Amino acid sequence: MFFLGVTYLLVAIWLSIYGFNAFVLLFLYFRHRRDRVDCGAPEPASHADFPFVTVQMPIYNEKYVVHQAIDALVRMDWPRDRLQIQVLDDSTDETTEIARQCVEAYRQQGIDVELIHRTQRSGYKAGALNEALQAARGPFVALFDADFRPPPDFLRRTVPHLMADPALGFVQARWGHLNDEFSLLTLAQAMALDGHFVVEHTARQRAGLLTNFSGTGGAWRRACIESCGGWRGEMLTEDMDLSYRAQLAGWKGLALPDVVVPAELPIQLAAFKRQQFRWAKGNTQCLLRQARPLMGAPLPLFVRIQGLIHLSYYLAHPLMLVVMLCTLPLIWHNLLGRWSLTVLSAATFGPPLLYVVSQRAIYADWWQRLRALPVLICLGMGLALNTTAAVIEAVLGIQSAFQRTPKYQIEGKRGSWRGDSYALSAGRLVWGEILLTIYALLGVLAAVFGGNWQAIPFLLLYVVGFGYVSTLGLVQSRHKVRRLKRKEGRGGGDKRAVAGLSTDAEPSSQPRA
Repeated sequence: MFFLGVTYLLVAIWLSIYGFNAFVLLFLYFRHRRDRVDCGAPEPASHADFPFVTVQMPIYNEKYVVHQAIDALVRMDWPRDRLQIQVLDDSTDETTEIARQCVEAYRQQGIDVELIHRTQRSGYKAGALNEALQAARGPFVALFDADFRPPPDFLRRTVPHLMADPALGFVQARWGHLNDEFSLLTLAQAMALDGHFVVEHTARQRAGLLTNFSGTGGAWRRACIESCGGWRGEMLTEDMDLSYRAQLAGWKGLALPDVVVPAELPIQLAAFKRQQFRWAKGNTQCLLRQARPLMGAPLPLFVRIQGLIHLSYYLAHPLMLVVMLCTLPLIWHNLLGRWSLTVLSAATFGPPLLYVVSQRAIYADWWQRLRALPVLICLGMGLALNTTAAVIEAVLGIQSAFQRTPKYQIEGKRGSWRGDSYALSAGRLVWGEILLTIYALLGVLAAVFGGNWQAIPFLLLYVVGFGYVSTLGLVQSRHKVRRLKRKEGRGGGDKRAVAGLSTDAEPSSQPRA
């Protein structure tokens, strides 16, 4: 029991570091949020001043969103003869044919857009980006996933920063949301992303800390990518990996929270869990590879420590799981009071406060959006097993495929995914989440009968968190089994997949006066 108590104590202290660091980021955010981001040069004034830009969009089985994505890229407000669009397609379904038709229609209009189809997914997204970069003609490269809808002025608001500062390697815009009001689940995800892009990105970048490119919704200097060795296909978060390698090599990153690129949020819990699994495993891979170079870099100690916390953020979930598993036996042997550190509970208020601040900063109805905060807290607890499995795989060096997050062209509050071929099952981990719900409930009962009242609120969070995730996962999984037929009809394919193939976009061909 002594060893168990020491483990509980050390893990609780380690876990609290992540919570208290949210207060640090909030302090840096309020200190620097009004700092002016000046690119040092106006946007190009004449046609000759516009640099060539390559826009890349990697896709894999995105039949519902690919045509809208290509439409958005073509509408970019940039001189047509200075813009190259590459659609990097690794698809194995009808996505390829939809993309081919759309690309061909725009090519007939004289637009420089190309479909690059691979039959082998070597290196996955990173491999596709590396191969396409060889054919890229621009010194600057903008990246968008298929579910993102960049505004027409995106390049005008990002590329001038790269033009003005030769040391700037990448620019990251803020992710917006096309369907945050679809459900409490999507609203909770939006809140988490807002906290990351509004508070964390702003605080890190403007305070001189290391930041990260988020994989899409941004632009790179091609020379930066090539000088750092390109994208690494063995890394599931190739974006985090490259952005840290670039910054450790002397390049800078810039966060632009006022430039918003809306995207579709996962509407199925299993899809969200898959996304989080990939991010957690990829970030842990980066931690294992970059921790030593980071700590040995000629950077201020505070910058290095913050970088280490940033890279190891997903370790919080395994730590949460260990704390919960240790609590019941400590209560059972009436030892929890001896090892309890009530003062550390203050750390739990850090992340929720960060999310509230982000909502207050960008939404007029921010207080109404806080109705999703309890769901976000439940997700934070309930995803602990899913994330722990990802971290363990990364530590053990287990390689896995880059699994996409399915999207369905759902915007606002309307749309359906039930019975679709892209829908996911709950997965085997759901049974572990059910067992953890029961285990946490036993801990609550033991705390009640043992008089350990300080442990009850935290154990209840685990009960509700694991219970919410496992129950919602099973309920949504039933819709995949039923395979409901779509009333819209399929014809030669899903109506939603082929809708919108008319290419009536009017891309700008001349710079504005």
